[in-house]
Amino acid sequence: MTTTHDVYDNPLIGRYASKEMAERWGPLRKFRTWRRLWLALAEAEAELGMLADDGVSPAIRPDHLAELRAHLDDVDLERAAEHEKRLRHDVMAHIHALGDVAPNARKIVHLGATSCYVTDNADLILMREGLGQLCRTLAAVIDALATFANTWKDEPTLGFTHFQPAQLTTVGKRATLWLFDFVLDLGELERRRDELPFRGVKGTTGTQASFLALFRGDHEKVKQLDRLVARKMGFDRVFPVTGQTYSRKLDTQILDALSGLAQSAHKWGNDLRLLAHRQEVDEPFEAEQVGSSAMAYKRNPMRAERMCSLARYLTGLPAMAANTAATQWFERTLDDSAARRLYIPQGFLSADAVLRIALNLANGLVVNRPVIARNVRDYLPYMATENLMMAAVQAGGDRQAVHEVVRQHSHAVTARVKDGTGSPIELFDRLKAEKAFGKVDFAAVLDPRGFVGRAPEQVAEFIAEHVEPIRKRYASALGMKAELSV
Repeated sequence: MTTTHDVYDNPLIGRYASKEMAERWGPLRKFRTWRRLWLALAEAEAELGMLADDGVSPAIRPDHLAELRAHLDDVDLERAAEHEKRLRHDVMAHIHALGDVAPNARKIVHLGATSCYVTDNADLILMREGLGQLCRTLAAVIDALATFANTWKDEPTLGFTHFQPAQLTTVGKRATLWLFDFVLDLGELERRRDELPFRGVKGTTGTQASFLALFRGDHEKVKQLDRLVARKMGFDRVFPVTGQTYSRKLDTQILDALSGLAQSAHKWGNDLRLLAHRQEVDEPFEAEQVGSSAMAYKRNPMRAERMCSLARYLTGLPAMAANTAATQWFERTLDDSAARRLYIPQGFLSADAVLRIALNLANGLVVNRPVIARNVRDYLPYMATENLMMAAVQAGGDRQAVHEVVRQHSHAVTARVKDGTGSPIELFDRLKAEKAFGKVDFAAVLDPRGFVGRAPEQVAEFIAEHVEPIRKRYASALGMKAELSV
């Protein structure tokens, strides 16, 4: 007998994603959504006065609808599987399974519809819900990271270009670079969520011919049916035209938005890994956590590494969706189905997993101020030379003569650093001994806070202008925590 431990376990479910997101893409949720779609269609057809074959009696009676409402959630997956084994068609299998428990309503289930009425519309419902969950979690990440940025907005640290020491910035200002990417992502996810249309009631090839027949040629009622079913399922926008399926470009657009989120998380994760290497910033590390099975002293940035790994997986998914959109034939082919069953749920599961790690990181980063300060001191002599030159000139020195003094001593100190006999700090001692710098207040000029420009002010301004509106929109999501399974 096969058990759950004998077969492959999707790590997105077992290790990484939240229970809420995993259940959203589970079979029970999907098939219960199908039943709600069948009910909404039947209700709308009844409300618009669809008649039976005699042209007088209502085709759908209140007792039909009551029976459907009574069986929205009692999906018998084993019974449906038996039907599918015989019929080789998942939608028909679930129509039969619903008919088994709602025999009086059996004849009006799926009336006029095609399979994509339930499959496509259910996917759109679940994607919109998934986007909503991701927006809430991302808002919590932004809130936590903004708190981190504000806390450390004044802390000078080495900036890097080409991963080489550059001018100073602050720990908090650097965090706003990560934040801004996430703010852009939230805007894109919100746009996709809010503009997501419903496939609606379009029929086999998108012409609505079956519904036109059911409503005896009444075009206006068919148009009303499309809008009414959409409203019943919570949508105020409907695809203007479809084939049998909605345009698969929409899947690509949504996965592109999820990929954008992954790109931001990966960039942040890479930066955290580099900072961990420099011992300037550490990710959370629990009391009994093991960094390496062999090297007991190790404290690896495993959360950031995992975030990067899952983000890399997510950024690869849009290519499959793009290929699907590009290779559809006319009104539809079925070669989209199997692939979409994989990349749509897994896109949302991996995005959820990435954000859970991001939230855990944002709430627990550890800044090692002594290490950062030491690194700043090591490189400040070179960065300070321009300010020292200006101070010397203002004290009466000749700019070109001062420049030559700095040039000679800088090269001499660099040579000693490279051969292991000196330290950058020697440059200060050398310049202090020069007559050209005799009137310069080195302590005042060399305060690291004087080299960070408007970094602290930029942090405060960014949070006020870009983060506070998000905090207001998502007040109920703020303070969210993410406990990682492993």
